[in-house]
Amino acid sequence: MRIALSNDHAGYSLKLYVKEFIESAGHEVIDVGTQDDKPVDFPLMTQRVTRLVTKGEADRGLLVCGTGVGAAIAANKVPGIRAAVIHDTYVARQGVEHDDVNVACLGAWIVGQKIAEDVITAYLDATFSTDSDFRRRVAQLAEMEAATQEASDLPGGHHDGAR
Repeated sequence: MRIALSNDHAGYSLKLYVKEFIESAGHEVIDVGTQDDKPVDFPLMTQRVTRLVTKGEADRGLLVCGTGVGAAIAANKVPGIRAAVIHDTYVARQGVEHDDVNVACLGAWIVGQKIAEDVITAYLDATFSTDSDFRRRVAQLAEMEAATQEASDLPGGHHDGAR
């Protein structure tokens, strides 16, 4: 798989380890993250990954920041992205199997290297279920995105729900 990987300053040190781990597992890494620990804005770093995933240039994305929460919020603003914070293997696996998660967010302040290995392995090894219930629900998410996009295209519409 091709994995788009990015990070902010808080995730820099764990990102280095994660990149090496993913490559050692036989995956290609497209590293679009910051290359040092100087402060950067996580939404900008997130966009680098979501762009690659939505264009089909990466199969999945992985974001490493302080907690993973900010990256997940930013990623979920992008139509076609289904992001989740993955700090345990059950969520990492089930997020893909049930919800077709295509961007995983990891908190460097929350997990160490071994947990990161385990959750990334669960995330990358999982596949979206063929169960019709899960497929229907993910299709409903796409319909929600489309309806939001249509509403924002109307005069006075807003992408973020702000008024």
